[in-house]
Amino acid sequence: MSDNPIVYSTEHGQITPEKTTKSRPKGDGIIRISRHTSGRKGKGVCVLEGFDLNDSQLMQLAADLKKRCGCGGSVKDGKIEIQGDKREQLKSLLEDKKFKVKLAGG
Repeated sequence: MSDNPIVYSTEHGQITPEKTTKSRPKGDGIIRISRHTSGRKGKGVCVLEGFDLNDSQLMQLAADLKKRCGCGGSVKDGKIEIQGDKREQLKSLLEDKKFKVKLAGG
């Protein structure tokens, strides 16, 4: 019984646990671009990972890449997902921004 945290107290009401922030692992500085289709009903996306940027810089970079490619995408867990198979175009855009880029997967 002592292992269970207090959830409600008649003195204080609802007790919320302390929020912990999830820290994502830092990238190694080499951007890997891979193509994924699993779980997307056959639609392919390019996943870019390995960034050593904070969240606001990552969102800014994703917005710029989506605008330049003319497609949609999102940022999830420190990875940028760009809709469609645009690996070569993304590679050249990132190399222009002085990132070290590798094409990963098939």
